[in-house]
Amino acid sequence: MITLGVWKFLEMVEISYKLLLLLLPCHLSAGPTFSSFKMAGVAVAGVEGEPVSITEPVSEAIAAAFAAWLLDKKKPDGSKRPRVSIGHDSRISASKLQDAVSRGLASYGIDVLQYGLASTPTMFNSTLTEKEEYFCPVDGSIMITASHLPYNRKGFKFFTNTGGFGKTDIKDILERAANIYSRFTVEGLGESQTKASASVRRVNYMDIYISDLVQAVRAAAGNVEKPLEGFHIVVDGGHGAGGFFPTKVLEPLGAVTTGSQFLDPDEDEVAMKAITQAVLDNKADLGIIFDTDVDRSAAVDSSGRELNRNRLIALMSAIVLEEHPGTTIVTDSVTSDGLTEFIKKKLGEESHLAIETSGHGALKENHWLDDGAYLMVKLLNKLASARASGIDGGSKVLAELVEGLQEAAVAVELRLKIDQNHADLKGGSFRDYGEAVLKRLENIVTSDPKLQKAPVNYEGVQSTNEQGEVKLTVAL
Repeated sequence: MITLGVWKFLEMVEISYKLLLLLLPCHLSAGPTFSSFKMAGVAVAGVEGEPVSITEPVSEAIAAAFAAWLLDKKKPDGSKRPRVSIGHDSRISASKLQDAVSRGLASYGIDVLQYGLASTPTMFNSTLTEKEEYFCPVDGSIMITASHLPYNRKGFKFFTNTGGFGKTDIKDILERAANIYSRFTVEGLGESQTKASASVRRVNYMDIYISDLVQAVRAAAGNVEKPLEGFHIVVDGGHGAGGFFPTKVLEPLGAVTTGSQFLDPDEDEVAMKAITQAVLDNKADLGIIFDTDVDRSAAVDSSGRELNRNRLIALMSAIVLEEHPGTTIVTDSVTSDGLTEFIKKKLGEESHLAIETSGHGALKENHWLDDGAYLMVKLLNKLASARASGIDGGSKVLAELVEGLQEAAVAVELRLKIDQNHADLKGGSFRDYGEAVLKRLENIVTSDPKLQKAPVNYEGVQSTNEQGEVKLTVAL
């Protein structure tokens, strides 16, 4: 029998209670977004100093723990077996982990629906869709992805119809998984393989999700069949699940998509430069880029101007404020003072948009789910509705919405890695070390008359002077 204690298991999958508290603070406090916390680790060997931690048995144990958690929460009445959908991104470790997750679910009597290559938003939607021919709605959903992390990583995101999981539920599942893993035997692993073969169906659910996106654009243009006819839009699918967007969303709506490309978006600056060049080379009206699992996105207008970070937040805010005047926009703390002033002029109490500078954005109308494709559909809706109203000019319609946004002449983001083996840590957590660094900076700001501490700040330390502003935060 394999024996492994709870803490050893948590260490193995690179998740501990300390790490759970280190997930981006904006997910904890910014608003009601259902961007699920994920547990992640190393799934592919080959990187020095990064041993494989997300193995098939570990994945099976985590899935079995999710099944046990789901059965406790849902308490099925026995009239039908619970259903869980599984999707994955394009990483090379995805297929074998999907099979391991299927075995773990089946071992607890769950009917498993494998969607194959899918986007993260698709997985949540499968808990809401009411189409029995697609075996929906499902009771729970698992997305196997490491999002924008390096190729050798892999993780899991969990959903029910109430949204993604928070740290309390993840902690619960990990504790269950550790106990399940400790009871694994060779014979038991073989039995789970047999159970899975009788409980797994392969379903093409992406068709439902794609159809909803197409219909949303048509509806915005007064139910015109091809509201994007005449537009040239190029897409960078990030070599991931977003590759469907040009041929299955844009082309049925009438857009020309020649010049679309699927570069690896692990480094945002490189990817944004690539899609910008593709727009200019193809004289396109708009460029769209997704991350690997399509929960983040950005755009480029016809002039090559990037619509990401503060600009994307400003653009989405302008669109949502037209639809819901006075609504509150919830965003993360690394946005600029200029963006804050741009939005503050029209704020109210009720919120319809929560969006981060990273490109994660959630709308109330879309169940508060991070959905990169849906964000881009909102931009397409604006183009289509403007065309239907007799207003042309391509993506200039979008550029006009962010007129008045004050932007820094130069903006630089630096990611300073904390060396956990450094003597200064003295065996402590890097969160504690990071907080000590923040405190030191805060003392410097407070004691220097040339620096001014930001009056409103929800994370880290922010300071301004006549030359600009600086923000320092701690993040995983």
